[in-house]
Amino acid sequence: MSAEIDELTVNYHEDGNLVSKELDKVILTKGAWSTIIFRYQDMDRKTGEFGPDKFTIRRYQKRNGQYQQKSKFNISSRDQAQKIIDALQTWLKNSE
Repeated sequence: MSAEIDELTVNYHEDGNLVSKELDKVILTKGAWSTIIFRYQDMDRKTGEFGPDKFTIRRYQKRNGQYQQKSKFNISSRDQAQKIIDALQTWLKNSE
């Protein structure tokens, strides 16, 4: 794990090859409990090419000076991402 929130990543290597590539991240909350949303791509093992954008929200707890992942939610498709956006926009608009 990492001691600094900016160092947290979803980049993942197997056998020296990058198989999950982080494209971007937004830190939603900082503190003892931190939340980050990542945009990333997974490599297609058959073609060696990176696939479509994916999204994941991860919660980290800082203990003993290190961030440890405690939970994650993977957004399974662009359609699901859009439905989440639409729901949040509706709720926020209706709560004004």
